[in-house]
Amino acid sequence: MAYQEDRSSWFEGQGLWQHVSASDWQDWTWQLKNRITTLDQLERYMILTPEERRGVAFAGKKLALAITPYFFNLIDLTDPDCPIRKQVVPREAEMYVAAEEKLDSLGEDEHSPVPGLVHRYPDRVLFLVTDRCAAYCRYCTRSRLVSNAQDYNFHPEYEQGLRYIESHPEVRDVLLSGGDPLLLSDKKLEHLLSRLRAIKHVEFIRIGSRIPVFLPQRITPELCEIFKKYGPIWMSIHVNHPKEATAELRDACERLAFAGVPLGNQSVLLAGVNDDPDVMKALVHRLLRMRVRPYYLYQMDLITGGSHFKVDVRKGLEIIKSLRGHTTGYAIPQYVIDSPGGGGKVPINPEYLESIDDDRVIFRNYEGRRFEYPLTSSGHTLDADATLDTPAPAVGSAADVKRGA
Repeated sequence: MAYQEDRSSWFEGQGLWQHVSASDWQDWTWQLKNRITTLDQLERYMILTPEERRGVAFAGKKLALAITPYFFNLIDLTDPDCPIRKQVVPREAEMYVAAEEKLDSLGEDEHSPVPGLVHRYPDRVLFLVTDRCAAYCRYCTRSRLVSNAQDYNFHPEYEQGLRYIESHPEVRDVLLSGGDPLLLSDKKLEHLLSRLRAIKHVEFIRIGSRIPVFLPQRITPELCEIFKKYGPIWMSIHVNHPKEATAELRDACERLAFAGVPLGNQSVLLAGVNDDPDVMKALVHRLLRMRVRPYYLYQMDLITGGSHFKVDVRKGLEIIKSLRGHTTGYAIPQYVIDSPGGGGKVPINPEYLESIDDDRVIFRNYEGRRFEYPLTSSGHTLDADATLDTPAPAVGSAADVKRGA
C-alpha cells in the first residue's frame, strides 16, 4: 500500500477531550491521571471488536491496559486495523504463545548481577529504573516486568545498581530504561543523573523513552534544564508510524534538541503497522524533520503472545533496500535482531556484496548494477623525487589520456 502523507495527521486538536481546559491538557500529570485503563472506558469511546474485547479481559494477566488521552486521540475509532490502535489496544492473539516465545526472550535476567541492572556488553549496562510506562505497547519486550500484571514483583534497587557501576571501571556507558525513566519525578531523575555524572569512568549516559510519543507534555522546560545541567544526555525515542509524528511530538523533540539532547529513534517492525516501504519512508522523513535520526529498526523480539505482530525478516530487508539510494543516508536505520537468549544486537543487511577474495571485491549498488573494487595494486612505481620536481598535468591533458584517466 502507498502511504499518503497527510498534514491532518500532525494532530492539533483534543478530540474526545475538547471540554478539557488547555492548562489541564498540557499538564502531564493530568494526562496520567486520566489514562484509559478499563474495558468500560474503552467502550465509552469506541466500538471494540470481539477480539479486542477478549484481549482487554486478558490484559490484567499479561500486560495492563493504559493509554494516555493524547495518544488515544491518534486512533482511528472507525478502523480496527488502525496502526495506532493495534499498538495499544489489546487483542485476543496475546493469549496464544508460540513454541519459540519466552517471557524473558533476551535473557536479561541471566545477565543481571544486581536487581534492575543488565550487564551484557563489556563496557555498558542497562539500568532498569521503573516498571511503569505512560501507555503499554502490546508487543513490549519486558511485558513480564512492566505494569506487574504477571506478578513479576520487580523493584528497582537504585543504590545497588549505582554501587555496581561505581565498582566496575570498565562500564563507560549507562542506558536508563525500564518501564520509562521519564515517568520518574524531576527530583528522582536528577538524583540518578547527578550520581552517574559523579562516576569518573561513566562517559556516556543514555535514556530510552517513549514518553515524548505517549506524553509529550512531560518534556517540560524544567526537565530540559536538568538535561542541560548533566548533559550530554543522549535519548532514543520510539516512533513506529508517521501518525505518531504529531506537532506535539515535534515541539517536544525541539525542546530536547535545544537542551543539547541528541535524539535517535528506535522502531519495531510490526505487521500491519509499519511493514511497508512507503510507510517506513514517510516515517523516517518525518523523524528527520523533527531533528531525530532514525537509529534502529528492530525485528520484534520473541515475547510471549506477540506472534500476530511478527514480520518475515525478508520483508524487513526489502524495506531497508527500498530506502538505500532512494533517500538520504541519515534516514536509513540499522535493521537488527536482538539475539534470542541474550546474544546482543546483530545487524541484518541486504546482500550488496557478491564476492570477495585476495584480489577484488565484487558488489552491486542500490540499482543492482555490478561494480568491482581492486584489493591489490598493479602498475609502475613512481619515482618520489621526480614526482616532487615534476608539476602534475592538468586534468584532461594528454598525459591523463595516456594513463587512461
